[in-house]
Amino acid sequence: MSGKEKFLGADGDNTEANTIATATMTTTTTTTTTECDVAEKKGIVAEKATMNMEDFDSVLDEIVDEIDLGDLMHLSSSSVAPEVTKTALTINDAVMHKIVQDNIKDLLIEEGGECLFTIGTSDVEAPGLTEDAINASFATLTHICNDINADVSMLRTAEADEGLVADCLIRKRLLPSEFSEVRVAVVGNVDAGKSTLLGVLTHGVLDNGRGLSRKQLFRHQHEMDSGRTSSVSYDIMGFNTTGTIVNKPGHDGRLDWVQICQDASKVLTFIDLAGHERYLKTTVFGLTGHVPHYAMLMIGANAGIVGMTKEHLGLALALNVPVYVVVTKIDMCPDNILNENMKMLTKILKSPGCKKIPMVVENMDDVVVAASNFLSSRTCPIFKVSNVTGENLDLVRAFLNLLKPPIVTSFDEPVEFQIDDTYSVPGVGTVVSGYMRQGVVRPNDTLLLGPDSLGKFRAAVVKGIHRRRLPIDEVRAGQTASFALKKIKRAEIRKGMVLVAKELDPKPTWEFEGEILVLHHPTTITTKYQAMVHCGSIRQTATIMKLDKEFIRTGDVATASFRFIKSPEYLHEGQKIVFREGRTKAIGTVTRLLK
Repeated sequence: MSGKEKFLGADGDNTEANTIATATMTTTTTTTTTECDVAEKKGIVAEKATMNMEDFDSVLDEIVDEIDLGDLMHLSSSSVAPEVTKTALTINDAVMHKIVQDNIKDLLIEEGGECLFTIGTSDVEAPGLTEDAINASFATLTHICNDINADVSMLRTAEADEGLVADCLIRKRLLPSEFSEVRVAVVGNVDAGKSTLLGVLTHGVLDNGRGLSRKQLFRHQHEMDSGRTSSVSYDIMGFNTTGTIVNKPGHDGRLDWVQICQDASKVLTFIDLAGHERYLKTTVFGLTGHVPHYAMLMIGANAGIVGMTKEHLGLALALNVPVYVVVTKIDMCPDNILNENMKMLTKILKSPGCKKIPMVVENMDDVVVAASNFLSSRTCPIFKVSNVTGENLDLVRAFLNLLKPPIVTSFDEPVEFQIDDTYSVPGVGTVVSGYMRQGVVRPNDTLLLGPDSLGKFRAAVVKGIHRRRLPIDEVRAGQTASFALKKIKRAEIRKGMVLVAKELDPKPTWEFEGEILVLHHPTTITTKYQAMVHCGSIRQTATIMKLDKEFIRTGDVATASFRFIKSPEYLHEGQKIVFREGRTKAIGTVTRLLK
């Protein structure tokens, strides 16, 4: 490479002005340069710059010879951002603080509005600071985050090589209508304490051992009488930007959902599902139609893994829903029974069917480790709690505070909204609730509703939108919401229908092909076999029209063609399906739409 090429670099700008400006950018190095040398160099630049462009190359070569290229190399290396040290937040250095602030901004964007930040570590030093340095760093971090409209809370301090390190949660402040939503499906055998735990977590009142806390969650009188959940019920729990729970029950013991959503930056929606075998179809619909981000598997410490526990665990794993376990009633269970049941639980989680790594959470350090590795690894956190004494409930709350919804990027795609429930509200009309698969919907948008029993789609206008009973101006992909529809009768809508944008040109599907795995069947499955198919919010009986084998049994994998018997549905290739009838269960994926 010639001296001219080295000097021009990647820019290669041949203007005369650029030549003069670049040539005069010299810096002081270890090689001392006298004032006379500098003046002489400047003189050369001024003299040469007045020459004609024809002599440009020769002029440039002479200038490069006169200037020490080591000076330019020193200049370029000095523009590299300085390394962030573990004491960066303890010193009054505006440049360093700006670098930390920019890093936090990038993390918040990348991780959806909240992230973990560790004080007292760096890439080039052993971790650890003194307690005073930790406190000073936390105060500086709070100030930095406040400037970017975010709050910070300290989760824990831990011992390190040279002192202490501190894990902090940074969460961006959001408008009331922009709260992030995490959906948790609560599953487990009957009498495991699912509704009781939710009542304790959301209302902040311990149970009396006789079902006091669960009464607020039941929707029907017969549930109150029997103490058993038979329908899908919901409750919410809000956390503000500092991780504080904002649930405040009124004088009647009920929660004001609108107030919680306005005060919270993150809202957890608990989907309380039925544990009794009789209501299995309700539980399957809750896991497929409501699209939970996580599943909380409840196990009674005194009963152990019995009844529907394995069924619910298998369903959650088949649908790729991350699972964590809560063992309840430890206050009334003898130690030897508890230990036996914990060994059985560990054995099942480690089995080839689950391939999980059990991790019993006993302190705040375990909570941070479990939450930060929950999605990226096979870790399965296990909590041992009591709803009567309140033991370890603070660890469950801290873990829930750290759960994050998956990052959704399908905002720019055409609208697709799956309907999982319908209502008729006096003074409002027909209301549908469901999950937003993709796109953005605003009031007065016109969408296509269908397919009906004939496979037709009709126009429907969205006249109002609510999220968790809070009126909002738009709903985005990955969120659940309720739409008030104009001039649509409730009788015309069924679960499993969709609201889609016109540009999708939706087509109804009568038949589809899927690859299925039979989890359990007492005998054999052949063509003409009928069973209930769950696919998203779709729940309809279908007939097997074709099989690539003569028959299939438990453990077999096959490709089968299905046909709905009542009405066509709106399907996608790649959707998960659950195929069940009585004790028969199969899971699979839609591979092809036939007609």
